Amino acid sequence: MNNPRLAGRYAKSLINLAAELGQVDIVYTDMKFIQSICKSNPDFVALLRSPIIKPDTKQKIIQSITSGRVNTTTSLFIQLLVRKGRETNFPEIANAYIEQFNVSKGIHQLKITTASPISEELKNEIVANVKTSTSFQDIEVETATREELIGGYVLEMEGSLIDASILKDLKDIQKQFMDNEYIHKLR
Repeated sequence: MNNPRLAGRYAKSLINLAAELGQVDIVYTDMKFIQSICKSNPDFVALLRSPIIKPDTKQKIIQSITSGRVNTTTSLFIQLLVRKGRETNFPEIANAYIEQFNVSKGIHQLKITTASPISEELKNEIVANVKTSTSFQDIEVETATREELIGGYVLEMEGSLIDASILKDLKDIQKQFMDNEYIHKLR
């Protein structure tokens, strides 16, 4: 079901249409809204991907969720997706639109994953460090928590991953012991 090429094409078409209508930022806000719904509500994504639920019913449910919250262009685009049977790809299309928008505006995504929630002060300090070590000026930050990290952080940006977590350190130590790296150094 995940089809990045298709999602990219639909997103590009939508961004071009929005540019013609002067609504790129408005549609971006709508796509962020859709993305947040998809992330926070797996039942909504299951509804979109269900082959059992009829397109008319899907359209009515989507309409009830988005009515008054998205602009006309986005609403008509959603109707087009349902009519073409592409609603299953809607979460990927929303993500692709956001990615294309960010590329066009020079906005870079930074994801910070920690074992416990971080303060705004620490988040701002990390962003400042990333800005000084790279040429990026516009950075959009997303935070997440994963208790299994134990401590430290994981940074994801532009396809790069910096894992400075306690979990990674423990796995590295475990691998060293499993490989018996210290045995031949003792002899």
